[in-house]
Amino acid sequence: MKAAVVTVSDGVSEGTRKDESGDVLAGLLAEEGYEVERRVVPDDRDAIAAAIVELAEEAVLVLTTGGTGLAPRDVTPEATLEVLERQAPGIGEAIRADALEKTPHALLSRGVAGVRGGALVANLPGSPGGCRDGFEVLKPALAHAVSLLVGEPTAHRQT
Repeated sequence: MKAAVVTVSDGVSEGTRKDESGDVLAGLLAEEGYEVERRVVPDDRDAIAAAIVELAEEAVLVLTTGGTGLAPRDVTPEATLEVLERQAPGIGEAIRADALEKTPHALLSRGVAGVRGGALVANLPGSPGGCRDGFEVLKPALAHAVSLLVGEPTAHRQT
């Protein structure tokens, strides 16, 4: 299955910074067996939204990294919400709750998640550690989420 990583960064898109967070996510996805496509866009709402729309056409999972904070150019959540068809608020909440155990700066993260077509879209922080930690939070639910999105039968735990 195909997954995509969208790195949102003026510095990376201009070639003045290395895409460390994108590298981390691509590696983690590859370890899970995904074929990974990557894209780098500047901190621009239209560019972010366009990348998500395009990649959600071919991938079952689109992860963004960067642009989720409070800086004026941090517009990834707004761009994402613009193109989502349904939200999955538990994902962002869980990532923030996990991060809050490590840093008070997690309170400033505004990442969102949801569905576009047959793809799960989730915003992760722009730091390599934040990406790694956020992916670990998301990973246990990924297989089930992808199965639901592609219409495969799933087993729900009975209580």
